[in-house]
Amino acid sequence: MNPRLDNRHALLTGAAGGIGLAVAEGFLGEGALCTLTDIGVQPSAEASALIARHPDRAQYLQADVTQAASIEAMMAGAHRRFGTVEVLFNNAAVFDLAPLLESSEASYERLFAVNVKGMFFVMQAVLKGMVDAGVRGSVINLASQAGRRGEALVSHYCATKAAVISYTQSAALAMAPHGIRVNGIAPGVVDTPMWANVDALFARYENLAIGEKKKAVGLAVPLGRMGEPSDIAGAAIFLASDEARYITAQTLNVDGGNVMS
Repeated sequence: MNPRLDNRHALLTGAAGGIGLAVAEGFLGEGALCTLTDIGVQPSAEASALIARHPDRAQYLQADVTQAASIEAMMAGAHRRFGTVEVLFNNAAVFDLAPLLESSEASYERLFAVNVKGMFFVMQAVLKGMVDAGVRGSVINLASQAGRRGEALVSHYCATKAAVISYTQSAALAMAPHGIRVNGIAPGVVDTPMWANVDALFARYENLAIGEKKKAVGLAVPLGRMGEPSDIAGAAIFLASDEARYITAQTLNVDGGNVMS
């Protein structure tokens, strides 16, 4: 059987580690050409190792998705190496939490700048390239189960991920006449390096021991465990492939049963 993403150019943001890196590895395993991007000037050790295993099919570019000039440079660098982007895994995001009455303007601005503004304008840039080239591509925006409901301590993050789901629906309708599919993935609790920070914040505001929140949320998942980044990679490969050719405007819950819709 041919690889499901054979020679398709995939751009992945937030790809230095965690979910983004796992999806990049999955895409490469299915034959894709991958441009990995993240905020760091140099790739992480894990991203460097992945690129070293696929030197002819993977590259790393530094990008700050909150800056228009940086997005433009990212797109130019991606196109220069591998041509038009045919698959976008729009993953770059940040997290914070605080009680509603203590939440700061700085936290609000940072979360919306990366999770909403950055997500939208990267998607817009990629979609323009697809339309101009006549490519019937696939965009996958990373949402979250937090976008499905509010949480008392996580108001800004929940709102940003709800915006991702809404923009995914709007973009899918706008791009349908061009044959371009736009979908989202809403992970549940996923065991990534970011969870050390998440756990510490919950410990601070819920008066918990370090590690207690992480253990509790894993046990609360109907399937009995936190997700792994590779669990998200399988869904991303499916949505990027022709197997999902009749799926658009959807946000797929990949959360072990936490949310039913």
